[in-house]
Amino acid sequence: MTRLSSLTRRRLLMTIPLIGATGVGFAFWKMLADMRVGTFNPHNINTPVLNRSVPDFTLPGFAPHKGFSADDLRQLNTPVLVTFFASWCIPCLEEMPLLMTLKKFLPLWGIAYKDKPYNIKEFLHSAGNPFARLAQDQQGRVGIDWGISGVPESFLIGAGGIIRWHEANPLTEDV
Repeated sequence: MTRLSSLTRRRLLMTIPLIGATGVGFAFWKMLADMRVGTFNPHNINTPVLNRSVPDFTLPGFAPHKGFSADDLRQLNTPVLVTFFASWCIPCLEEMPLLMTLKKFLPLWGIAYKDKPYNIKEFLHSAGNPFARLAQDQQGRVGIDWGISGVPESFLIGAGGIIRWHEANPLTEDV
């Protein structure tokens, strides 16, 4: 009996990876099939924060800018674009010329995500600084509360601090 149960256990343990590999293979096949017909978009990220108030936070500023908090955004009567960015992010650098143009039409507030002050300073010096207010999220906790999956990500904040729009990719003229 022990030999039979040992053999059964061994077979069971060998089938578990096979079942897992089959599941992963099926998911990969389904993703490729959806991409072929145009129904799969890897950049389509669910944004549960839309039409909700900004999460509670307070972030220190990056000199000479004042930091800001959720209360500052909730007190606004006009829209503002909040952008999470980092000096180590190549797409962030690529979107800076558009942000420099966009600042003429819409106030931009920036949050430097998991970055060092010296690197932020050098980045903004070379790429330009479109931000009216600039804060630092060195630990990345505020970004997590906002639901970001990486940088750059931008949020259009409406009156009362309500998140009205979210883009989880670099901003382009098409966007």
